[in-house]
Amino acid sequence: MKFEVKNINDLKPVIKCIKNRGKKIVLLKGTLGSGKTTLVKEFVKSCGIDETVTSPTFAIQNRYENIYHYDIYQKKEEFISLGMLEELEKKGFHFIEWGEEIEDILKSFGFDYLKINIILKANKREIECLN
Repeated sequence: MKFEVKNINDLKPVIKCIKNRGKKIVLLKGTLGSGKTTLVKEFVKSCGIDETVTSPTFAIQNRYENIYHYDIYQKKEEFISLGMLEELEKKGFHFIEWGEEIEDILKSFGFDYLKINIILKANKREIECLN
């Protein structure tokens, strides 16, 4: 599915798509500043969780109740060595920014996931939900 996003409210159908797909691991692909963290922030809010959502760039993982948020930009080996693959087995949603970095590993371990591509265009974003 493809969505056109011009403002925060346009993320609601994307969030609904994520919730309805039944896949708890979500790989987020997009350039720097494309809105990966904003999507997670709005997802967390849609679940009734009132926490400040920030990018886990330095921490690798942030947790908001049963929602896990990872940033593995140039940290593929660190993600694995810190035991984050085991974290993905926990109940809840797992959002992985730059998830394409470990897609081959997830496949080899039999993880099922949803891919989200965020493409910046002029004054909007196109968001694709794949798988």
